[in-house]
Amino acid sequence: MRERIIETATRLFASLGYDGTSVQMIADAAGLDVATITDLVGGKRDIYLAVMERAHLATRAMFDSAFAEFTPDRAGIHLLADRYLDFCVDHPEVPELWIHRWLSDAADVTGLEALYLKPMFDRLTDALQGLVDTDVDLELAHWTVIWCVRGFCVGGVLNASGQPEGPRNTVFLRRFRAHLHRLVDRMLELDR
Repeated sequence: MRERIIETATRLFASLGYDGTSVQMIADAAGLDVATITDLVGGKRDIYLAVMERAHLATRAMFDSAFAEFTPDRAGIHLLADRYLDFCVDHPEVPELWIHRWLSDAADVTGLEALYLKPMFDRLTDALQGLVDTDVDLELAHWTVIWCVRGFCVGGVLNASGQPEGPRNTVFLRRFRAHLHRLVDRMLELDR
């Protein structure tokens, strides 16, 4: 039951944000009462912290797997970008949870970026530091990939008919992946 609560809360927080989601909404969507929710997970803040920890653990597991195969070259950098893209395609709720935070949602729940994002950014920076020129801003390069991948996974791009196509369309996913590789190459000046 606890897992069902966390999964339900994840969907709601990713869709509506922390501020737009109540414990009653989580209870209703999970088919439980509020008392059961609070007994099993706690209040809204506790539920949110459990959701964010779960999202972090999934992201960290993805990066751990990617770094196990990482090579300190262009192919290794593309591997990291590909794994992040694939993760976001499979788990679109994770970037959505973070984007809500960056839009000042859950402003009273502080410290999650330092706890969860900074160590991953530091790991990426350490891995890429010696591979790129010192004038490349790795911090902004990381953010650029995050923003682009999130935009594609959530909004997609317009097809010839003016309709949005996202990552579930394999043709557009393949195009975006190739574009992401070119973007990373140019940002990190790998094609010099």
